[in-house]
Amino acid sequence: MKRYIRNVKFLFLAFAAAAFISCSDEFLNRPGEDNISLDNYYSSNEQVEASTNGLYSRTWFNFHNKAFFAIGEIGSGNGFTYSSDVNSLRTLVISSTDLEMVNAWKSLWATVAQCNAIINFLPERVDPSVSQAYVDKALGEAHFMRGLAYFYIVRLWGPVPIIQNNLDHVSSPQIPTNTEEDIYTFIEMNFEDAINLLPEKIRSSNYSDNGRVSKGSAKAMLAKVYLYQQEYALARSMAEEVINSGEFKLYGGPELPTKSYGDLFLTSNNNNEESIAAMQWKVTGTYGTASNCNTQFAYSPYINMATYGGVFAPSQDLIGAFETGDLRRKETIMLPGDVYPNITTADGPGLVVPDDIDPQNAGAGIKKYVVGKVSDIAGPTDNWGMMENNTYFMRYAELLLIHAESILGNAGSTSDAAALNSYNMVRNRAGLPSVASFTFEDLLHERRVELAFEGDYWYDLGRIPLSMAVNIISAQNRGDEENAQYVTPPSGDFFKLPYPATEVSKNPLLTQPPVPYNFN
Repeated sequence: MKRYIRNVKFLFLAFAAAAFISCSDEFLNRPGEDNISLDNYYSSNEQVEASTNGLYSRTWFNFHNKAFFAIGEIGSGNGFTYSSDVNSLRTLVISSTDLEMVNAWKSLWATVAQCNAIINFLPERVDPSVSQAYVDKALGEAHFMRGLAYFYIVRLWGPVPIIQNNLDHVSSPQIPTNTEEDIYTFIEMNFEDAINLLPEKIRSSNYSDNGRVSKGSAKAMLAKVYLYQQEYALARSMAEEVINSGEFKLYGGPELPTKSYGDLFLTSNNNNEESIAAMQWKVTGTYGTASNCNTQFAYSPYINMATYGGVFAPSQDLIGAFETGDLRRKETIMLPGDVYPNITTADGPGLVVPDDIDPQNAGAGIKKYVVGKVSDIAGPTDNWGMMENNTYFMRYAELLLIHAESILGNAGSTSDAAALNSYNMVRNRAGLPSVASFTFEDLLHERRVELAFEGDYWYDLGRIPLSMAVNIISAQNRGDEENAQYVTPPSGDFFKLPYPATEVSKNPLLTQPPVPYNFN
């Protein structure tokens, strides 16, 4: 971390330049940057709005590119791989020098640094002619993304320093960590600020207008933060505010019956009515502005735009996790004989999955976030085979499950009508019948199959009692189609990753007991 702090005098200008993006074509069409200065940077509404564009993409890229899935999916037992750069957590052994873990650390702290720069400098750099509504929206987005980055950081590493202004630490860059309790308080404060600053919105069929987070996005994410702390009443209240607002809708639910679960992951449906918050990817000709999912998940170059494929595959455990008739299986995992009319192959439109599909010797492939060769549905590609399909931070379906879980609380099961309504909406969209009650184990399973390959299951396992998580992981087949493999989780809280060795050498206080944070 010391590397970021030592260079903090240059961070604002560097990040401002990286984030200054014309809004005339969404997030990532870049004007010339050599004439941008701190004195004239925020001279118009458009420049203020553009100041946060990088927070939706560039700062997250090195986390999203591999670590997001290597941790969330391989680590949790949803995904499978033998690829050495993303394989560490398959056996729950990860070192302090693991490259993708280090990339995650760097990326998340870069997001924090950019948010800090906007929060601390934007108000004093704004021309008086700029509308306060644009300033508030930009500050709200920065608070949202800072809260979200810290939410990932604390779940992955536990105690870390709370840094609100990087300039405060230039002269003393060795910073103690703060308690997890205080970090969660800080996260809540950021989402509360975002709620106060962001505009209200109703998601519409004009998807190009839905990319930015709103007041409802911040409320939904705050509900999730409350849930992680078992503050069930607060989580329920916040979730119900979002549900009752009508801002978001279930794709393929009663309000959008012509859509489906699978439609959620088509590039042409980026920023749909179900999207609460998402990374915004765009092909620009510059590395790091588009998504690599289509390459890493697609089982071969036959259906992607690269020279390789199938870095990630579904685990044997996940393949068997779907109920009979669950429509999500086919939209999550490819099995031999599955047909996908929307995927363009090297031979043209339409894919029939071959019998010999075998990425990573798994006997199956990942479907979610796989959009195929360039087409009207899949969109364009860049020189690295990356494409423009967005990556969800949160969807409305998850909020419904958060609502259901917040009502369940610590009870063994619930038949509460409100909880069942939210829970069964998700199941019904998947083609499954309603249930009359559900347990926490049912809820956890529903979250797993609904959100598989969206980077979340590792964190779900990390928030339940450790003995329960150990039992779940110990029962997972973490081998390939022909060679079953089971792992014994290490003792202690193995869901917390090691601090990067290079960061510990620069800031030894990372390994010392955390201290309370002074919020004054």
